[in-house]
Amino acid sequence: MDKVVSIDKAMEKLRDGLTILIPGFVNVGVPETLIKGIIGKGYSDLSIISNNTSVRGRGIGLLVHENRIRHITCSHIGSNTETVDKVVAGEIDVTFVPQGTLCERVRAGGAGIGGVLTPTGLGTPIAEGKPVIELDGKKYLLEKALRGDVALIHAWKADRMGNLVYRRTARNFNVIFATAADFVIAEAEEIVEIGELDPDNIHTPGCLVDMIIQA
Repeated sequence: MDKVVSIDKAMEKLRDGLTILIPGFVNVGVPETLIKGIIGKGYSDLSIISNNTSVRGRGIGLLVHENRIRHITCSHIGSNTETVDKVVAGEIDVTFVPQGTLCERVRAGGAGIGGVLTPTGLGTPIAEGKPVIELDGKKYLLEKALRGDVALIHAWKADRMGNLVYRRTARNFNVIFATAADFVIAEAEEIVEIGELDPDNIHTPGCLVDMIIQA
């Protein structure tokens, strides 16, 4: 099944108000082509789940600058001072989640697990309003799983069936984010024919990917 489409066709799957998973660490592994597609189509009121907000003028930073984000769940702001300004001004709501907990909550969402138990955050504001469970004499926070309506993924290579290969640290959040959304759109730096990728080197199987565009 050939899943390669144009950026315009891919953008038809988005709309205002969606929860979107956007991977990447600062600017590494960020689906910048798809982000520019969002801006081009004018989508707004978005809820973003990501590790950080990149930097001013790139990646998620473009969505921040264009006022497309209503809420972001992230582990840190990054070096984007514009995000700080908009949070302080009340233009963006933010929920901070410790980085390891963020990964585990998304992983749980992709695996169909309702949540995870972690000691991280006990005794801090992060624990406010969350169930505390004791197991074998130790206390843990119950953190609910995270999922999105759409995941936007950046790959190094893809074949036309949607099998993906990431390059080096661009694997960071892309692997787990590709599992935790109802619809997955991948951009790839290089699109190859079916059979050209070594099955042993595939990081995300094509069964998880719905559409592919050229990055």
